[in-house]
Amino acid sequence: MVTPIDRTVADPLSVGVNPHKLDVLLRRVRLEVEHGPLPSAQVAVARNGRLAAFETWGDADPGTRYILQSVGRSVVAGVVWKLLGEGLLELGERVSAIIPEFAENGKGDVTVEQVLTHTAGFPFAPLGYPKMCDRSRRLEAFARWRLDYPPGSRFQFHLTSAAWLLAEIVERRTGLTFADYVRTQVAGPLGLTSLELGVPEERQSATIAPMTATDRTSDDQEVDPWGPWFLSDPRVLAAGEPSHSLVGTAADVALFFQAMEHSGLWKPEAVAEGSRMRFAKAPEGAELYGGGDRRTGMGLFVTVAGPDAGGNLPSTGSPELYGNSGAAYQLAFMDPESGLSFAWLCNGYPLTGYDLSRRGRALLTNVANLAADLAV
Repeated sequence: MVTPIDRTVADPLSVGVNPHKLDVLLRRVRLEVEHGPLPSAQVAVARNGRLAAFETWGDADPGTRYILQSVGRSVVAGVVWKLLGEGLLELGERVSAIIPEFAENGKGDVTVEQVLTHTAGFPFAPLGYPKMCDRSRRLEAFARWRLDYPPGSRFQFHLTSAAWLLAEIVERRTGLTFADYVRTQVAGPLGLTSLELGVPEERQSATIAPMTATDRTSDDQEVDPWGPWFLSDPRVLAAGEPSHSLVGTAADVALFFQAMEHSGLWKPEAVAEGSRMRFAKAPEGAELYGGGDRRTGMGLFVTVAGPDAGGNLPSTGSPELYGNSGAAYQLAFMDPESGLSFAWLCNGYPLTGYDLSRRGRALLTNVANLAADLAV
């Protein structure tokens, strides 16, 4: 039996959250809106299946939804873990056995697990607008993709390709598009109704915070058209690329993590297996696209703190803490040891799309560590 999530905010102490530490965290994020560059921000903290805080600052309100960017990978992960727990999918299956079109150009041996851990060998396989809007053209793109290196031999984030494959796998095994599966089998039953993929253009401006440059000094400056700014195009957002185009509130993101532990919709062993760290390696590639020299722990489509707390995850939580950070100032995680989940969303982005400055890195580290240290 599925238990809908209670979205009301509880007294922090009643769910085991230190109110004094929580106040410091909330004031730290609020500072970036009231006296910093962010046009708006939302923060949610949850524990024991309940919200302990849900705050919104700036040009937004509690009903405002944000583009989740890479934070959305945790929702994609949760969908896949659900299918694994129900016996509808196995990690060792070859993708080509599920999607025969994918087998072309030597990709026949790529496994589901390799796609989930960003080791499949085609990190920048292209699938842009408008091809992404048509399923038949997506399948044609899958066939054309080529391997950059042997599957399993390197760890490099598959930003443009992995989620599309996972969405097609979900559709082949359930008969529902990924967007419909999230709506009818996850968000709907749980009552997390702000979570949505493929929001039609005519409904975007009413509820979704617009992407805003945090470092613009003149009107004639152009933003980088790729990376996060790719999603500033309403047509692209409506196309619904699964791991970056999801939208939602911070409350529903934090509660999504709680639901995987408390709602009964997931088998506990599937969540434990999905969040288990497979390896900790420095991701290859340019830093703007997830590369770096710090080891990042990988679960199944989530990063795991492990021994290094890479991937912008906090070092104040347990090694089992998992989640994803998103460009440029977004983060969501769950700590199975403390039972605490956290989501920080905003709509401010540098013109380059990512903030790799010393201050930007320090801000992410500071907020992450404050958030993971809230349990009484």
